[in-house]
Amino acid sequence: MPEPATADPVSRLPDPAPPILSVNNIEVIYDHVILVLKGVSLTVPKGGIVAILGANGAGKTTTLKAISNLLHSERGEVTKGSIEFDGGRIDRLSPNELVRRGCIQVMEGRHCFGHLSIEENLLTGAFTRRDGRAAIRDDLEMIYNYFPRLKQRRNSMAGYTSGGEQQMCAIGRAMMSRPKMILLDEPSMGLAPQVVDEIFEIVKDLNTRQGVSFLVAEQNTNMALKYATYGYILETGRIVMDGAADALRDNEDVKEFYLGIGGEGRKSFRNVKSYKRRKRWLS
Repeated sequence: MPEPATADPVSRLPDPAPPILSVNNIEVIYDHVILVLKGVSLTVPKGGIVAILGANGAGKTTTLKAISNLLHSERGEVTKGSIEFDGGRIDRLSPNELVRRGCIQVMEGRHCFGHLSIEENLLTGAFTRRDGRAAIRDDLEMIYNYFPRLKQRRNSMAGYTSGGEQQMCAIGRAMMSRPKMILLDEPSMGLAPQVVDEIFEIVKDLNTRQGVSFLVAEQNTNMALKYATYGYILETGRIVMDGAADALRDNEDVKEFYLGIGGEGRKSFRNVKSYKRRKRWLS
């Protein structure tokens, strides 16, 4: 009597969890004529930390603003492709609607309200919430546990605090909205190395303990790859390389061009014979 057929072991494996963010071949144009991004695709897994790397002007900030729908204020527009967050398409939503869905951007330059206290800044992050004052106060104390320095300066005007404290305030304010994902733009800019280490450690802690996903745009490649699990390298509006953070750290071209190890001067991936860029964009 023939034995009953058994399912292929591979077919019994659970389906991989869908990413919390999926950017699919987007094109961004400013003023109807200036092509800034061409065929950019990336994904962020739920509970992951993903880095967008590249020099100034590569398109990192534009990529984040395309996701958070902040391009229109700068006369920019996503003209091709699609962006999905948490299972739904979001590239036609307003920034306010996107925050309500759980995706918020921390802008480059730490844009705090300088005339408000640290605590007042943090409370502005809860403006979309409808779960009552007690829950908001509980989350405020949680933020102070992650950022003890902010608790010490809670009554100080944000404009008179240090750059590191303002960056912590900006991240804390984003956390007050109870996000599922934070888009973090150049968190190390203008900060002392020890402060950068402190901020990235807190980001890792928020990711691990609170389950918040992060997409980090960063010029400090070494620091970003230390904390991210995956990275994308942008040059002139296109992704020229991507991979696991460990693999990118060990890649000889990345070492030479972005980590300052070996070679003379900074070159472009486009001029390296040993590197063949995979064509990711739409023709």
